Amino acid sequence: MESNCSSEASSAGNFEAPHPGAKNMPRWETGKLIETPTFTWKNWFALLGPGLLMGGAAIGGGEWLVGPKVTAVYGGALLWLATLSVLGQVIYNIEISRYTLYSGEPIFTGKFRTLPGPHFWLLAYLLFDFGSVFPYLAANAATPVATLIKGGVVPQPEEIASDFWLMKGLAYIIFIGALVPLLFGGKIYNSLKAVMTFKIVVVFAFLLFLAAFFSTPDTWVEIMTGFFKFGSVPIEVADAPTVRGSNVDNIFVSLAEGRGFPDIDFTLIGFIAALAAIAGSGGLSNTPVSNYTRDQGWGMGHHVGAIPSAIGGQNLELSHVGCVFEVNEESLVWWRKWYRHVMRDQLAVWLPACFIGLALPAMLSVQFLPYGTQTDSWTSAVMTAGGVQDSVTAASGVGLGKFCWFMTIFCGFLVLAPTMSTSADGIIRRWVDVFWTSSGRMRKMDPKAIKVVYVRVLVGYSAFGLLMLSLDPGALIQYATMCFNIALGFSCWHTIVINSTLLPRELRPGWFIRIALSLSGVFFLLLGSLSVYKQTGPVVLAIILSIVAILLFLLIFLARRAAAETS
Repeated sequence: MESNCSSEASSAGNFEAPHPGAKNMPRWETGKLIETPTFTWKNWFALLGPGLLMGGAAIGGGEWLVGPKVTAVYGGALLWLATLSVLGQVIYNIEISRYTLYSGEPIFTGKFRTLPGPHFWLLAYLLFDFGSVFPYLAANAATPVATLIKGGVVPQPEEIASDFWLMKGLAYIIFIGALVPLLFGGKIYNSLKAVMTFKIVVVFAFLLFLAAFFSTPDTWVEIMTGFFKFGSVPIEVADAPTVRGSNVDNIFVSLAEGRGFPDIDFTLIGFIAALAAIAGSGGLSNTPVSNYTRDQGWGMGHHVGAIPSAIGGQNLELSHVGCVFEVNEESLVWWRKWYRHVMRDQLAVWLPACFIGLALPAMLSVQFLPYGTQTDSWTSAVMTAGGVQDSVTAASGVGLGKFCWFMTIFCGFLVLAPTMSTSADGIIRRWVDVFWTSSGRMRKMDPKAIKVVYVRVLVGYSAFGLLMLSLDPGALIQYATMCFNIALGFSCWHTIVINSTLLPRELRPGWFIRIALSLSGVFFLLLGSLSVYKQTGPVVLAIILSIVAILLFLLIFLARRAAAETS
């Protein structure tokens, strides 16, 4: 069956598509790069792309579960780790979209196009992506719902059997419910975009209301400066901290004052690393940015199609092969405009959403919880609701206090449950997309059959997720995020190789981007190593780092070989 690319873009002329990388991946088809849309105040919402959807997803487990758990104990001093994480991720998001703008393929397909080929990278990324399949968001989203059902009493599943089964039942219901939007709406992307828009409006509006009328300037000074307190670390103290900042020190200040290297407290290092791992998006959950860039129809994604939903997507299809354009003076003009379009989407929408999504939940714990508060793994999602109610009641009466208590819990649900939808879609689509192109058997299928493939994988993921929900939610989030940083670090380096070898020379990233993305990879790898070491010990860490080292040396060798062939 003729692809969308060749049928819609016949004006590509006699240009023959290149075939770099693994030759057992199909050759790209050719088309013409379309013009960028013109921004007006009437169409501004239509021009919002992956940044809006991923920005909504960014206010998720890290920000609502792990962020308050860390800031309640250490204040805002460790938020600088989230700053570095988000800045590294925004560069990564833009660069994986670079590949999609040129080829119409998601970045995961680009990974499989690099040598040694799809079979090798299949094994590598199955290992890296394993943490993403744990449905920790659904497990934790059960807490706010159970609290409402029990009339405001926080469930105690570790002590009360009925609470345990209530939480488990709700987790199963929420998990299945989060998958429903993936079945409707024509494009699955459109359904998720609508859900995330509602989530952003409600959650941001309520938290901004609390911030404006019930928080103090000192709280915001601590949070905003915390984003820039680079080098601050948790330290060991004899007693539980009662004075803000007494359990935190700064490495650079300590060395400058001659006090030596601080005695770092590794008690919560798993959660601290998890905060950095899923601040923004984290792990390989960033990779759907490139899928959504295609589904939005940006760049060469206009010719390729999108994944339709099972219900309402009868006229949509997805080409098996990417579509590239001839690089000339005309196409370079539009290429630069498309690249700026992606940058605007990420820098003006996604990046601010990440920092706001970090600051507002941090405000809840810093403002409304006693300093040094510890919580168990079941109550993180509602840990601040009682403090909010007490403060608002004291200032504005019982009625508003009860309303704010309810809204805090409801926002906890909105933060976690819809993000479960994007998380599930992300892992399903990155593997469905890559097999749709790399598998010779699937390439023989009708392009409209993509929705059947998607639904089948969705069913398989659902079965695995229901099984994993039998685990403790605290264990789920640590298992899920343990390798997030390592996976993202390696993916940063792999993206450099993809964009420096598969793309035409004129479209490749400059040295500043390559260096920034390389340093981001180092940062994520170091954080991931600390988390793995704390949770599993030196043997497992040594095995993982050995695998990463082998893969990295392979990437360097292949990049040098590709550079020699094109020079």
